[in-house]
Amino acid sequence: MTEVERPAYRSKQPDAVGLYAYSAEEDAVWGELFARQMAFLQGRAAPEYLAGVAALGLTETAVPQVRDIDARLAAISGAGVEGVPAIIPPTRFFALLSQRKFPVATFLRQREEIGYIEEPDIFHEVFGHCPLLTNPAYAAFIERFGKLGAGLDRGYRWRLFRLFWFTVEFGMIRTPDGVRAFGAGIVSSPAEAEHATSGAAELRDFDLLEVFRTPYRIDILQPLYFVIDSFDQLARALDCDIAAMIDEAKRLGDLPARFEAAA
Repeated sequence: MTEVERPAYRSKQPDAVGLYAYSAEEDAVWGELFARQMAFLQGRAAPEYLAGVAALGLTETAVPQVRDIDARLAAISGAGVEGVPAIIPPTRFFALLSQRKFPVATFLRQREEIGYIEEPDIFHEVFGHCPLLTNPAYAAFIERFGKLGAGLDRGYRWRLFRLFWFTVEFGMIRTPDGVRAFGAGIVSSPAEAEHATSGAAELRDFDLLEVFRTPYRIDILQPLYFVIDSFDQLARALDCDIAAMIDEAKRLGDLPARFEAAA
């Protein structure tokens, strides 16, 4: 599919009572993605993630409503969500996270791109990100990350986002039964989930300085995943002087990329 042939996505707007309208076809696409991923993720996703799916009451029946997810998260962990366009300014992104609110794009991918889409859609946002917001340590990390990002100068934020990329989006975690996926970019993507859990990529122990020195590309299957020991470890990673750590990462320079440069 060429760039001009790709489906055009438009953010949905809520009605007067906060509901978003989804078509029968969109419900069907959600249901197909949900059923396929839930079947595949058994034994591959973090237990905390799977517990979060159940706690939020996610099913294959229909695209969930933002207001329902927000209410459930508020009751469980004090976290929440807010419907937004697919791309929002960094200032708003960090501000929402600092309030334990995760931004949720409200459109859903079309069937032509059911396996992979670059833009974050509601399947990625709700199925990928929201289940772990039921976990107190993970929710605390999200809140602290948002406050940190809001307080840092612009020159630090892009490197800080590497931490988000290699954990919230593409993180792995050790469990008594082995390494499992928890990053939203893994659990919400059929191709990424297969890639991450099949031994095709390198797994490295989580090290914050190394994370800040590791480049990435958004448009490929990830060649490298960092593995945390617990969500408490992830929350504690922000206890250090992050600005000083980023300065040290800049001084040392980026590690060699594990991918070819984008065309």
